[in-house]
Amino acid sequence: MTASALVVPLTAAHAEEVIAIYQAGIDEGNATFETTAPTWEQFDAAKLPEHRYAAVDETGRVLGWVAASKVSHRCAYAGVVEHSVYVHPDARGRGVASALLKALIDSTEAAGIWTVQSGIFPENPASLTVHERAGFRVIGIRERIGLHHGRWRDTVLVERRSPHID
Repeated sequence: MTASALVVPLTAAHAEEVIAIYQAGIDEGNATFETTAPTWEQFDAAKLPEHRYAAVDETGRVLGWVAASKVSHRCAYAGVVEHSVYVHPDARGRGVASALLKALIDSTEAAGIWTVQSGIFPENPASLTVHERAGFRVIGIRERIGLHHGRWRDTVLVERRSPHID
């Protein structure tokens, strides 16, 4: 939690603002391979309900969100999730992403999840830095892993391994 934000479970009540923040990240060009945000129904179906949070200000306005998805339905990967974290452009630099990552880590640890991972564009140094501060490490660069607006893009694969789950 930051001085100006409270982290709460992300629900349908946050849908419009969450999708708008997602689209703002898409529009900036260094957050995701997606080109348009999903509908709330698509978002809701893809994200694990027990591992998604919104950061809200004192008026209830959503400042950012974090959510996790399964990486596979195979039982060997039951303890591995992939996450996304997005912060409203006006709320950046205030600790919102750090607070959201802490909430995600706390919930995944409690659920026995041993690996939280994400792919981050190398052109997004702020995201790389906040993830490093939250205990994520760089696993490697996935070179030319996806086509984005007509050009091949790399991603930096980051992961946080639980120090408590063997």
